[in-house]
Amino acid sequence: MNKIIKIIFLDILKSKIVIAYTIILAILSWSSFALEGNASKGILTVLNVILFTVPLVSILFSTIYIYNSSEFIEMILSQPVKREKIWIGIFSGLSLSLCLAFLLGSGISLLVYSFDSIGFMMILMGLLITIIFVSLACLCSILTRDKTKGIGLSIMIWLYFAILFDGIILFLLFQFSDYPIEKTIVGITTLNPIDLARIQILMQLEVSAMMGYTGAIFKNLLGTSVGLLISFVLLCLWFFVPFYISKKKFAKKDL
Repeated sequence: MNKIIKIIFLDILKSKIVIAYTIILAILSWSSFALEGNASKGILTVLNVILFTVPLVSILFSTIYIYNSSEFIEMILSQPVKREKIWIGIFSGLSLSLCLAFLLGSGISLLVYSFDSIGFMMILMGLLITIIFVSLACLCSILTRDKTKGIGLSIMIWLYFAILFDGIILFLLFQFSDYPIEKTIVGITTLNPIDLARIQILMQLEVSAMMGYTGAIFKNLLGTSVGLLISFVLLCLWFFVPFYISKKKFAKKDL
């Protein structure tokens, strides 16, 4: 399994797409801090980059890579290696390489301009978002053999979590504005890993004070150390559950 991880890790690091992804992240991150008057504004700009660009590249690149590596996977399957170890190796190789790309692209600038709890929280959330969407990519690629359908499914998942989910939340807030549904909204928000990461970073920035009563609810429920632990556990479940399902399906799938 370690050899599989090493092969995939080194192969992805040579990819022009991953190199371009790292450079683009670096340009966006460094320019955000350089152009803004203070570090807090720069952090908010980098936050938007992390919450939209990182999950998109992670899920799309991973899905395409798995489909393009079908011959390599079939070759490994002919060797006396358990299927579960092969799938873990593929997932680990993808996750490690994309996490390294994120650290080189955005992590360094965050450490330079925000060497505090906020910077470390953003790096942690960026790494978790990367791993979560690699896990979702593994699930997309194993659900269907058709490459076009798999890529389309991965794009739809990103669109749902990055854009559509917030639209649904706003719709519920407007439709039930006369009812005290703020706590319910907090519960629904935990169903989106991107929103969970965003809330934890905003809690560190104290931006919740500008969000009114709803912001106070988020602060009370998720802004404490217990809330932070719960959010971290939920984010871990977001990458563990999809990957576990994909691993089980890969073990039984007729390739």
